[in-house]
Parts: sequence; structure tokens; C-alpha cells
Amino acid sequence: MSKSHQELRKIAGQLIMIRFPGTTLDAATADFIRENGIRGVCLFRGNMTDSEQLGKLTADLRAAMGPDALIAIDQEGGAVVRSTWVPAPPAAMGLGAADDAELARRTGAAVARAVKALGFNWNFAPVLDLNNNPLNPVIAERSFGAEPTRAAELAMAWMAGSHAEGVACCVKHFPGHGDTNVDSHRDLPTVNKPLDQLEAFEFAPFRMAAPQAPAMMTAHIVYPAIDPDNPATMSPAILDKLLRQQWQYRGVIITDGMDMHAIAGRYGVGNAAVRALTAGADMVMALGTTETQNETLDAIARALADGTLSEAQVQERLDRLSALARAYPCKPRSYKEDAADREIMAEGWRRSLTARGNPQRPAKGAKLRLVARQDVVSDGVSEAGVPAAVVAATLGKLYDVELVTFADAETFDWSSLPQDGAFTVLASTSRLRYGENARKTWKPDLHLALWNPYQALDIAAPALMTYGFAAPALDAVNAWLSGALEANGRCPVPGFE
Repeated sequence: MSKSHQELRKIAGQLIMIRFPGTTLDAATADFIRENGIRGVCLFRGNMTDSEQLGKLTADLRAAMGPDALIAIDQEGGAVVRSTWVPAPPAAMGLGAADDAELARRTGAAVARAVKALGFNWNFAPVLDLNNNPLNPVIAERSFGAEPTRAAELAMAWMAGSHAEGVACCVKHFPGHGDTNVDSHRDLPTVNKPLDQLEAFEFAPFRMAAPQAPAMMTAHIVYPAIDPDNPATMSPAILDKLLRQQWQYRGVIITDGMDMHAIAGRYGVGNAAVRALTAGADMVMALGTTETQNETLDAIARALADGTLSEAQVQERLDRLSALARAYPCKPRSYKEDAADREIMAEGWRRSLTARGNPQRPAKGAKLRLVARQDVVSDGVSEAGVPAAVVAATLGKLYDVELVTFADAETFDWSSLPQDGAFTVLASTSRLRYGENARKTWKPDLHLALWNPYQALDIAAPALMTYGFAAPALDAVNAWLSGALEANGRCPVPGFE
């Protein structure tokens, strides 16, 4: 292209999505957006305080980015939500446990109403990964289940609800992150399965959803059966040959965050961005910092200048992105459905509640000893878990609660608890699976698995699984404890029969 480097950077800017710190659009960031033609921004929890602040921020972004702005959020449900004050959606696996496509559709619609009112037009959800690996550190309850057809049906119903309310979905993480035991935020996973197994399992939900999905997010994972050399994000064999040519996919392909260690630590952000675009991606999620975003812009601009990315390839990508923005315009709406949407979400949490091992209810008013982690943690993808004191206060509505906290599950001595006949409840408030100490020696009367349902497999005790720790999940637990609710959910992954 016979353009100046700055002109080429402005084209490159339309092919990347950025993030930035803070809760306001400062002058330097606004200038960076305008000077480089940025049209895509993803906002995170650190960009948000309340509806008024967030509405102003997204309005300022629209003013800076123009009518084809794509303002994105990860509002999946469960622990992966960024706007935490709007109605709290149940996790995908909770909806899988409820097994009701109409409930999934209503949930997706309610999520969309709330985020559209805040100024978003693109939601990086639903997750189409099939979680059949109990040791998966990052998917777990974010998956609708392990049976490809039913998981896809529930996800597509959720997506249809969102689209009816004017918010584009982006299914993830193509072509499947469920059967990994490595978090791609930290290292590069491999799914080493024969092609026929991948097609029957991992690929199936994405293939089923492809005709309806306006966007797909790539996985930073190597699939040796298709491409032993490149993660899917940078694989022409996966993005172009499989997705575009074989499946005839017409929507937008966006990468997962290129700042993730699986990519940035191995390939360098600029090089990786160019490789992703030439492999078939339409947009590079250049989160990182202003420094790495500049590195990305410069690398793409050079690729435009030397023909590594042709004008025809670039125009195809720009056209797909513009079509997405125009089909789902970034125009906020009023939000008068908050109360009704909270009831939809509460219904989902109640219907997802799952019992394992015939749990028994302590008598109302009984002395109850609650054991839980001292701290609440985030794994970098999810929001931090519910504080132990909040769980204690919730159970305190029904029981005389004594709270005991531990700093480290591997060193906590369960036998140190008083042997006084108190009904003992373990509340699991992180995603981390338990180690040998807890698995061998902890003996609660009841285990509340308030986040990762696989933790119920670690502790030899009857369990209630909620698939998340939002307030309506705790309300559902109390409703069960009081006898007002039965736990009729069925965990949609192997191992819980």
C-alpha cells in the first residue's frame, strides 16, 4: 500500500481491540483512539464503578470511535461477569444443570438488556467449550456441559435471546478449550486428539452454532492433528481452511487476548498479531498496554506496507467488522426491566441447584459451624469469590453460625475443629481444586460448592452445587436449607452420576 506509516497505522487500528486503565476516558487515551482509528474496546471490572459512571464512559468512547464502534464486555454469567451490580446471571453449567432452552434464552436476553443499557454492543459469550476434563483450571462451570448437541442448543438459545435484544454474541474459545489442564493465560495448552475425536466433540458445538454466531473468539491452543506448529489463533489450517473454507463461516473471527502468556511470552505481540491476521482473524485483541498496542499497530502497518497483508484481505476484514457494528449498533437503551430480570436470574439459580450424595438439612436454629477460606481470590478471568463473612451472614438467617476460616487448605487441620456435635458446613469459595490434605481428611456434614462443581468430587461429603457465588445463589441455598426448594438440577458433565 502506498500510504504513510501513520495512514497504515490508522487502517491497522481498525483491526485491533484495546483496553485501558481507569474509569474515565482520559485525553491521552482519547487521542490514541482517534489518531489510530481504533474502533474496538473491551472494558473490564477495573473500568467500572456504577451505571452512571459506566454509561458516561461508553458514551465518551462512542464519541471518540465513531458510529462503527464495538464496545465489548465479558458478561457470561456465574463468576465471569464484569458489571457486578446488574442482575446476576447463572453460570452456563448452571443452565446446563437446569436443562431448559427457554430459560437459557430468557437469561441471554436479560443479560443483553442490562449491558446494552450500559453502552455495550458486543458480549464475549456464550462459551461453547465442552468441559469433560475435571482438571480444567479455567473453564469448568463456564461450560454448558459435556454433551455436544445439548450444550450447543442451550448456548444457541442464550445467544438468540441476546441477539433479540440487540447485543452481538461472540462464541468462544474456538475450536475448544474444554479438554485442557493448562490455562492459556499462563502457558500454551495442547489438545492432542485424533481429528475424528475433535470433530465429534470439541468442534461440534462451534460447527452447530456457526450459522447463527456473528463472531467467534479463537483459542490459544495447539491442535496437532490439524496444525502441530501453530496455536489456533495463528493457524491458517484452523481459521482459514477449517472455519472459513470447510464450514463456510461468514462472521467475525477475533483472537483471545494477545497479552496472554501463551502468545505474548512465546511469539511477541506484534509478530503474533500479524500471524493471526494472515491466518484468517479479522480482529486482534491487543489488550496489554499502550506500549504493546503501539508495537501491534506498527507491526500490522509494516505488514500492510510490504504486502504480507494484501489490500483485498484487509478490506474483507474491515467489511466484516463494519457489518457486525451496523447489525448491532452501539446505541444504549433505557433499562426498566431490572426487577423482572432479577427474577429471571433468580429462577435460573434456583433451578440449577444440584444435590450430590443425599445432603441433609440441619434443623432450623441449630448450631452450625461454617468452614471457609479467609480470602477471596480471582484467577484473572473471573471476579473474586464471595467472602466467608457473607456466607456466614446468609446462613445466619437460619442458624446459629460459628465461622472458622483457613488460609491454606493444604495445611488446615480438620481434626482441630471441636467435636461438640455442631453441624459442620464447608463452603468452597474459589475455583481451585482441593489437594491431598483436604481430600483425605476433611469430613464436613455438608459441602456447599459455591463455584467450581468439581470440588464436590474432592470432598467425601454430601454436597450442594450452585455453579457460582452471586447473591441469588446463596438465596437458593437458603431456600433449600429452609425446605422451600428442592435441588433438582443435574450436573451436565461426567463424574456426578
